[in-house]
Amino acid sequence: MDREVTELEQAIGRAWDVARGFGLDPFDLRFELVPANIMYEFGAYGLPTRFSHWTYGRTYQEMKTMYDYGLNKIYELVINTDPCYAFLLDSNSVLQNKLVVAHVIGHSDFFKNNVYFQETPRDMLESAAVNADRIRAYEYRHGKLAVEQFLDAVLALQEHVDPNQIIRRQQERQRGLKVVSRPRQRQGPYDDLLSVGLLEEQHEAPPAQQAKFPVEPEKDLLLFLMENSTALSDWQRDVVAIVRAEMLYFTPQMRTKIMNEGWASFWHSRIMRELELTDGEAFEFARLHAGVLSPSGQQLNPYYVGFKLFEDLERRWDHPTTAERARYGRQPGQGRAKIFEVRETESDVSFLRNYLTEELVRELDLHVYKQEGEETRQDEENWEEVRDFLVNSMSNFGHPYLLVTDGNFEGRGELLIEHVFEGQELDQKYAERTLPYLYRLWGQPVHVQTVIDEKPHMLTYANADEGMTKRRL
Repeated sequence: MDREVTELEQAIGRAWDVARGFGLDPFDLRFELVPANIMYEFGAYGLPTRFSHWTYGRTYQEMKTMYDYGLNKIYELVINTDPCYAFLLDSNSVLQNKLVVAHVIGHSDFFKNNVYFQETPRDMLESAAVNADRIRAYEYRHGKLAVEQFLDAVLALQEHVDPNQIIRRQQERQRGLKVVSRPRQRQGPYDDLLSVGLLEEQHEAPPAQQAKFPVEPEKDLLLFLMENSTALSDWQRDVVAIVRAEMLYFTPQMRTKIMNEGWASFWHSRIMRELELTDGEAFEFARLHAGVLSPSGQQLNPYYVGFKLFEDLERRWDHPTTAERARYGRQPGQGRAKIFEVRETESDVSFLRNYLTEELVRELDLHVYKQEGEETRQDEENWEEVRDFLVNSMSNFGHPYLLVTDGNFEGRGELLIEHVFEGQELDQKYAERTLPYLYRLWGQPVHVQTVIDEKPHMLTYANADEGMTKRRL
């Protein structure tokens, strides 16, 4: 074991030097060998120091069961911090962990340099530990069951945050605008914390303008509830703030899954070629690499699609056609510079929209399928429809796009939310289970305006006896 650890340490140093020679600029890395149960615990929680909740335990059990039966295996787990922490499975072979190291270096470079990660806190491990301590303190004061049930409600809505909130509010501040919120008396120790980032009133708005809030539709549902709900006590408001802050930490990874995994795969393949591998190791690496990039017949493999896109980009900018030279002024040999530029400035949506070509759609064998009755058939489409379908499916991370449009609906203090319909109806069964949680957080009836069967409808939850009701508008 000691010999293997020494060999792995030497390989880490060599891989780091090779990566730097290629022009990668990652955060410093800290590697730790851990057993499978620790690896899957970290994978289930997302962060090693995160607060406890039964949903993380359920995810752990599912992942660990798949591992125990040989159906699935986590090879790498890396955390977006500075320095970057990465965990290696102690049951992996040395070659497997060399591959993981090379892959992790690519992730770390992406975390450090992609624009969508620039606002994420790099000390999230420490912040998550503090958050966990606060929630444990609330469990001690208010009871574990009460805190867990409240977390059930907040986590059911955790995806509905606005990752562009900081930029939008900075722009509003520069324009001298005021965010109108429901007045709330200062009661507890976290009021100052929760008010960080709120706009100061610069000009008193006329009464007519103050009557409706929010003034503009609000995408960040958790922020709106945190600032405006009168049903939340101080500790509950703080729990909402914790869940929201941790969700915002993860959103850049959701926005760049294909790019991030493609970039890491692109560079692990090149770094590994520069390491001194035996014939047996070279064969094992080829097998592992093929497994990572194996296309799936049921869903998109982000490693494969991202890898092929970056390879294609480098090739096209290294060897532009005569037409591309004439039309764009593209000069040969610019492939490496181009992929570094794309790594810095794009998200998955713009990456696919701008660089997924007809040739790649054919090579990747990408198709759109439609359900007609009990049959699933391949839709007769052109390649642009395939590209647009992929782009649209990634908008808002695949979740419904909801906007709070009125926090005092019909003057009764009820909540009105608009579902921005883009061709995909809400899952009514999911809505039926989720609206009671939203009702609990708001404390008044809640309404969702949506489209069902191409006609406008209103979904309402007013009390447990009636449940969710539906009426056509």
